[in-house]
Amino acid sequence: MPYVNIRVAGTLTRDQKAKIVEEVTESICRIANKPLESVMIFIDEVSPENISKLGKLLDSK
Repeated sequence: MPYVNIRVAGTLTRDQKAKIVEEVTESICRIANKPLESVMIFIDEVSPENISKLGKLLDSK
């Protein structure tokens, strides 16, 4: 059973999430030959103040 965890900085709309999970599920089913009902996707929306890149918090200006 494929489990997919997607982390994003900030938030997504419900429509964006629906489109992402639809397309990721389709890709996994097609490429990995897994049944649709076996794919589980978790979306974690993380505050930019809790993520850093290049030694700086993403919410830094």
